[in-house]
Amino acid sequence: MTRQGLRLFLISGVSLIAAACGTTRVAPPPETNAVTVPRNAGVYKVGNPYQIDNVWYYPHEQPDYDETGIASWYGPTFYGKSTANGEVYDGNALTAAHRTLPMPVNVRVTNLQNGKSIVVRVNDRGPYARGRIIDLSRRAAELLDVVQSGTARVRVTYLGRADLEGGGAPPPATPPEIASALPAVPSGKVDSSTLGAVPGAPVAPPVTQKPLPAPVAPPPVQVAAATQPTGQVMQEPVPAATRLYIQVGAFSKMENARTLLNKLGGDLRISAIQRNGQTLYRVRTGPLNSVEDADAALSRITGAGSNDAHIVVDQ
Repeated sequence: MTRQGLRLFLISGVSLIAAACGTTRVAPPPETNAVTVPRNAGVYKVGNPYQIDNVWYYPHEQPDYDETGIASWYGPTFYGKSTANGEVYDGNALTAAHRTLPMPVNVRVTNLQNGKSIVVRVNDRGPYARGRIIDLSRRAAELLDVVQSGTARVRVTYLGRADLEGGGAPPPATPPEIASALPAVPSGKVDSSTLGAVPGAPVAPPVTQKPLPAPVAPPPVQVAAATQPTGQVMQEPVPAATRLYIQVGAFSKMENARTLLNKLGGDLRISAIQRNGQTLYRVRTGPLNSVEDADAALSRITGAGSNDAHIVVDQ
């Protein structure tokens, strides 16, 4: 190599190093490992069915989603890591993880114990602790006064699709016939990208599809008009008292409820409720005094063979 060629080679090498040093990185807090994620990596996705701890989850469009249950929150362990739709988890952002809602969507979370209510952006999968319906970011948990207690009785209400990361508009609305269709039966292969912070999920065998259980009528909480995660805390009216139940199914026919009750036995019983002009027969146990009691009852019922059992909050 000539002296001039060597000089050009060295200059080119320095230029490449400088360019590499100028690469933008997303820096997580110091207590976690650095993760490089491209900006604007988030996409709108629904995700494939997947299985965790012998329970199948079926992500699908749920524009009428309105559920009560127990919220938890997740913190520093996940800072800087990719969420299930390719964004970056930031504990200071108003985000959340949900098992089956599309991503990203905005939901209103209302703490049924103090009436505090905020809008958060669902961009991750979880929680995977049995008996929890949503995992809040640390900041969202702070605004709802959930950090110290670790859990809270909440109502979660779907508001609409969120803008994509970087300000891109959400995709157009899904046709009603697709939005209301049951999710596809698992094909035997799990799309690990839908699992967020749960790596290495096992490949699952095909299962028989069955209708999803009917939701429980939530307490009459007035939903505020705000639909964006601005951090504004609304004060919503809440029932004077709420109770915890373990529900294993809700049916439009009494005989189906009795079949499930006879199969599981124990202290379950059938209670009827009117919903949208229809009578639903719920198979449940309770009321229970605390989240700890509800967790214990849920564990006992799932051990008896009901993977559909879940904690609900009711009046």
